[in-house]
Amino acid sequence: MALTDMLLFLTMMSGAGVVAGITAGLFGVGGGFVVVPALLAVFPFLGDQSEDLMLVAVGTSLATIVVSSARAVHAHSKRGAVDFQLLRDWAVWVILGVGVGIWIASVSNSQRLILVFAIGVLVYSIYFLFPRIFDRYHGRFSLPTGPGKALLASGLGGFSALLGIGGGTVMVLAMVLCDRPIHQAVATASGVGFLIGVPGMIGFMVMGLGAENLPAGSIGYINIPALVAITVFSIFTAPVGARLAHSLDGARLKQIFGIYLVIVSVSMFLKA
Repeated sequence: MALTDMLLFLTMMSGAGVVAGITAGLFGVGGGFVVVPALLAVFPFLGDQSEDLMLVAVGTSLATIVVSSARAVHAHSKRGAVDFQLLRDWAVWVILGVGVGIWIASVSNSQRLILVFAIGVLVYSIYFLFPRIFDRYHGRFSLPTGPGKALLASGLGGFSALLGIGGGTVMVLAMVLCDRPIHQAVATASGVGFLIGVPGMIGFMVMGLGAENLPAGSIGYINIPALVAITVFSIFTAPVGARLAHSLDGARLKQIFGIYLVIVSVSMFLKA
């Protein structure tokens, strides 16, 4: 990779890290909505044309989520906002779901994964664009137990692993509908991102060992230069997002982020 290409790559990945860290702290999402599209946009310009680029983008995104989510949890925990008991109760099922998601990714081609990402992002945008739809249902439910908990937690883990995201949006929505404070929901969702990111990172790394024609600096389906550039900046910006989550009315920010998700979805549909 030429020096100019490497500088361009690191600059774009650093910018993605800044945005990913802020969104992790602000909305409880793991940053995958930013990282995956950024990686898919940059890799082809650097001469990387492997059919596995989507797998590299998803795997690297999950790896970045480990750091950004951990940093966000640490920042939120200082305010006593993280429900660690809920995380312990959901951990096994979330991790099991991630394993299923990794298996599905291993038997799918990149075009199908891009299509799944496009559909998933479009569905997620509804929550950000039209949050009032869900307001009428706030407090009407209780967090599921037994089979319901297993189904929701494992489904969340599996779908998130396929998209390379932290699952924060679903977690925040579920907790708010179950009459949990929004700040606690955002903080706890960051913890769910960590539960998804760790096994997801390991799984995609192992799955990609021996794959050929991957972007320079890749170990399995994890691109190390992108991981370092993104995580370094997300470490510093995740606490900024956490502070904003406790001090701002996020309605307008949600709508802006929702528009971004629609744009990403359309571009992914075209790519697929």
